Amino acid sequence: MASSLTLGITTVEDLLLNHKITRVDTKNSVQGIQLRIPNYQRPYKWTAKNALQLLDDIIDARNQKKEVYRVGSLILHHDVRKPGVYNMVDGQQRTITFSLVLHAMGIHELPLLEQPLSNISINRRNISSNYRALERRLGNLEKFDRDDLLKYLQCHCEFMVVITHDISEAFQFFDAQNARGKKLYPHDLLKAYHLREMNHLSSDEIEDLVKNWEDLDQQQLSLLFSEYLYRLKEWTKGNRASELNENNIHLFKGLAKSGTFPFAQYFKGAYAYANMINQSPIPSVTGFTDLKPFQLEAPILSGKPFFEYTKHYYEILKDVQDNSKYVGYFINDNFLVKTLDLRKYKTGVGNRIARLLFDTSVLLYVDRFCPIHPTQNDLKMLDQFVVFAFVWAYSLRAQYTNLGWQSAQNYILGKEQVTNSMNLYKSILESDSPTHLFGLLSEQLSVVPLKRIKANLQKLEEQDADGTYQHYLYFFKLNKFMEINE
Repeated sequence: MASSLTLGITTVEDLLLNHKITRVDTKNSVQGIQLRIPNYQRPYKWTAKNALQLLDDIIDARNQKKEVYRVGSLILHHDVRKPGVYNMVDGQQRTITFSLVLHAMGIHELPLLEQPLSNISINRRNISSNYRALERRLGNLEKFDRDDLLKYLQCHCEFMVVITHDISEAFQFFDAQNARGKKLYPHDLLKAYHLREMNHLSSDEIEDLVKNWEDLDQQQLSLLFSEYLYRLKEWTKGNRASELNENNIHLFKGLAKSGTFPFAQYFKGAYAYANMINQSPIPSVTGFTDLKPFQLEAPILSGKPFFEYTKHYYEILKDVQDNSKYVGYFINDNFLVKTLDLRKYKTGVGNRIARLLFDTSVLLYVDRFCPIHPTQNDLKMLDQFVVFAFVWAYSLRAQYTNLGWQSAQNYILGKEQVTNSMNLYKSILESDSPTHLFGLLSEQLSVVPLKRIKANLQKLEEQDADGTYQHYLYFFKLNKFMEINE
C-alpha cells in the first residue's frame, strides 16, 4: 500500500492566523486548515517553565538573526469525511503554547484557543498559568522590541508538517519520530506495532482504541508490561526475567490476523467465540457470566485484541492492588493485605520484590480461576489463595536482610537454598481448580524455621488503632507457617 503522507513547511503566522500550509511536496498550498485537538489527545501538560523556554529560544534565534528558525514538527490526520478538519496527532503542546504567545502579544482571534480546552482541570490550570507567565515576560520588553519579536515569530518561525489521511499511519509516524529523539518505552513501541495490524478498521474504531490507551496512566502502563506481564510470561515458563526491551518485546507482538497454522486458528477462534457470546443475548438468557477472551499464558492476538488485552489486565492489576473496602471485585479490605500496604513495607528493594511476587501470583490466580464477575465462593477461594501467595512471597523476604534480584530469581525458579524456594506460577498453571492448587501448595510450602528469619521478631503482635498488625510475620504465626520455638 502506497504511503498517504504529505510533507510540508509552514510559518507560525500561516498556520495559526491564515489557516494554511504554504509549502508542501505537492507544490500546492493547503488552504482552510481547521486545527482540532481530538479527544484521544493527552492534556496540555506544558508548564510555565516550558512555555518561557520556548519564548526565550525564539528571542535567542531572533537576536542571532536566524533567517529561519524551525520550531518542531506537527503531525496532522486529515479525516476526508470532514473537509478542512485536521486533527493534531503530535505537536499540540507546542502549538497551543505558540497560540498563547500570540495572544499575550495582543492577537485575540486564535481558533485553537477557542476549543473547549479548559474542560479538563490540568488544561485550565496550565493554560492560565502559562499565559500569565508569558504576559509578564513580554511585558518586560520595550514596545518596538516586542513588535519586532512578533514579526519574527510570525514570519521566520516554521513548522515541519506531516499530513496523512490514514490515522494508523499518523500514529506510526509519531512513534517513529519520537524514537529518533528519545528512547521510547516498550509499550510505546508495541502500540506502534499493533497499529500497523489494524489497517482493516475504520478511523473511528482506531481513534477509540487509541483514546482508551492514552486515557490510561502511561507510567502505570509501562510498569504493567515491564514489571508484571513480561515477568509473568518468563516465570511461568521457568525462565529468568531480566528487562523488557527491544530484544524480547516480540513476546507481546502476538499472532497476526493472517496466521493460518492450527494453533493460531485455535486461539483466534477462542477469542472470536468469547466476543460472540459476550455481544449476544445468550448470557442474559442462559445465565452465563461474561467470558474472558484472554489468558496470561496464552498467545496475544495482534491489532485490536492487543489493545483490549492491555486494558483488561491494566484494570485487573489495579483491582488486585487496591485493598479498598468497596472498590473492585477481588481484593477488598483484606486483613492480611492491610499490613502489606503499610508504608514501611512499600519502601526498599527487598520489600518491593516481595510485593511484586505477591501481586503477580494473585494476578495469575485471578486470571486463571476468577470469572469477570466472581461469586462469593470465588472470593472465598481467592482469600485462601492470598494466604498461600503471601507465605510464598514473604518467606523470601523473611530469610534475607538484604534481598536482591539475583536471589529472587533463583528463589522463583526453585534454585535458592532457602525455605519455600519454588515456582508458584507453574503450580498455578498446572492446577485445574483452586481446590487442586490448595492441596498442592499445602504440600509444597513449609514452615519457616526461626533460625532462618532475619527480621526483628519483637512486638510481633503490635497493632495500630484500626487493628492493622504492624509486622507481616504475625500472619506466618497466625497461619502456622512459622516455628513458635526453636
